[in-house]
Amino acid sequence: MIYLDHNATTPVDPRVFEAMKPYLTEKYENPSSIYRAGQDVSKAVNDARDALAGLLGARPGEVYFTSGGTESDNTAIKGVALNRGSGHIITSSIEHPAVIEVVKWLEKRGFTATYVGVDSDGIIDPEEVRDAITDETIIVSVMHANNEVGTLQPIEKIAEIAHEKGVLFHTDAVQTTGKIEIDVGAMGIDLLSLSAHKFYGPKGVGALYVRKGVKFDPCVHGGHQERGVRGGTENVAGVIGLGRAAGIAAAEMDGESVRVRKLRDKLEGGLAAGISDLRFNGHREKRMFNTASVIVKYVEGEAMLLKLDYHGIAASSGSACTSGSLDPSHVLLAMGIPAPIAHGSLRFSLGRATTEEGVDKVIEVLPPIVEELRAMSAFPRDGSEEGRACGNA
Repeated sequence: MIYLDHNATTPVDPRVFEAMKPYLTEKYENPSSIYRAGQDVSKAVNDARDALAGLLGARPGEVYFTSGGTESDNTAIKGVALNRGSGHIITSSIEHPAVIEVVKWLEKRGFTATYVGVDSDGIIDPEEVRDAITDETIIVSVMHANNEVGTLQPIEKIAEIAHEKGVLFHTDAVQTTGKIEIDVGAMGIDLLSLSAHKFYGPKGVGALYVRKGVKFDPCVHGGHQERGVRGGTENVAGVIGLGRAAGIAAAEMDGESVRVRKLRDKLEGGLAAGISDLRFNGHREKRMFNTASVIVKYVEGEAMLLKLDYHGIAASSGSACTSGSLDPSHVLLAMGIPAPIAHGSLRFSLGRATTEEGVDKVIEVLPPIVEELRAMSAFPRDGSEEGRACGNA
């Protein structure tokens, strides 16, 4: 398989798996136990915390382990909101559902919210955030990079604006942690969410960074673990894997980003040369080095994915969390792309497993797939960008 869906998940690095194995079999003790074997496991958990803190430029005491990015987003936003009891929340129209659905949940419970828009490249104007802040605003939550189009947001400026008004800033950094440099102090981040399986760690484990002094309420009760913030026995093997993945990322991300960017650029150039009426989504420069989001006009994305899968190529039509939906991407709609055209989106996200041969294969097989599907398409070619989408007139 030619795997080009690394924004959905990544394979566990063999070095990560080797680090985890003893904690699934030999070193099975509970880290809360007072006997030596349990304390040895507790030390390993804290060593993993140290490694992750180093990757983020944080202090170990500011890092809390969770089950993944979704729980971290929930804990960050709900935790601040419930601590305050009431208030106004600002987020964006292109956030991951793990943020948007949390904000909607809080709105049903008396909080108010503003969803700032984006431009045609998917970038938020920090001044719109400034204009949206009121005396009641308690937190601004803006993702670091969009999971579908890869656009990087000006979070340093947004954080600066929030702090000028005495407002906390949270970022969902699930797509950037372990891939590009993050320094939570220099970037003005108060809370940050991440997930191990996005940078070659295991699924089911993540973390939340909370700057020292930020007040928030725990969202998982029942024990003293994670300094009372997240009750429940730790996923020790997962935590060890997260720590090892963080260490590998810190050592290798610079070289890997250069290699993968070259492959992404080759992929985009080859597709542009071989397919007419092709549109690239997201900012051409301010974006993640591994993400290529395209719209192939007059063809449905799901049909292209099925054809690619037949050739052993795995890609996506958007976010993995919405892949079961027939609705067009809320991200593309927010960028002003008409719904019928948005249905023709493909996302190729590259990673450590991506090779030049794999990229060449996509460049070879996708143009004929597009021509075949266009020959059967019900989309008009008159430039109206209206027509049938997902089988509906």
